[in-house]
Amino acid sequence: MAFLRLHSSSPTSVNLLPSLHTRTTTSSSSSSSSHVSIRTSSTRKSSSLSAAISDLGSKSLNFLLSGTLALGLSLTGVVGFAEAKVGVNKPELLPKEYTPVIDVAGLLSDGQEIRLAQEIADIEKDTGFKLRVLAQNYPNTPGLAIKDFWSVDDRTIVFVADPTFGNIINFNVGASVDLDIPRSFWSRLAGKYGNMFYWKEKGEDASIEAAVVAISNCLREPVGPYNCSESQEIGGKLV
Repeated sequence: MAFLRLHSSSPTSVNLLPSLHTRTTTSSSSSSSSHVSIRTSSTRKSSSLSAAISDLGSKSLNFLLSGTLALGLSLTGVVGFAEAKVGVNKPELLPKEYTPVIDVAGLLSDGQEIRLAQEIADIEKDTGFKLRVLAQNYPNTPGLAIKDFWSVDDRTIVFVADPTFGNIINFNVGASVDLDIPRSFWSRLAGKYGNMFYWKEKGEDASIEAAVVAISNCLREPVGPYNCSESQEIGGKLV
């Protein structure tokens, strides 16, 4: 499943539907005041709703990294919560040296980690986008600690591979990436390589590699109305 809109702000409560205070009287002055009140309250309501949509998107990374992997993508970009898990922040699980691939679940071999890291370096050099891969088994994960470790920003794609909840492929996509890559690409990619039938038959490592190859192909395509429409079909094994 996919996740959009990357920001690192802390979650805050937002009132989606603020109260609408009006008073009804028979006097013309009161009626005029009532209309002004309605318009003002309506404006505040619209402003609060826009803020709420933006805030919900900004929470997606926090929930993704803390183990909430059951977040859904809607066509409007509003993230919906399907299931909330207890937050995780375990910096002690981070590697001692920097790497774009963190495998605390043991899903990848040493050779696969090296190949993935090389492919990720090539992607960043060629496109400017940063792909980062975290393989975990919730709650055994560094969680939110990887935000600072990887310096996650709007040009970062965080790929969390976790078989705990069925579909192994989960993403958080930075806002700048979202401008160039169609949102449908991420959901199609998760549906093809992340479904349980695929990774149970071919292995979690094969699922991760295929997804990274597909992402690499997609990011290298020219931006246009049809970019990445077939990239998920040509995922494969890194050599």
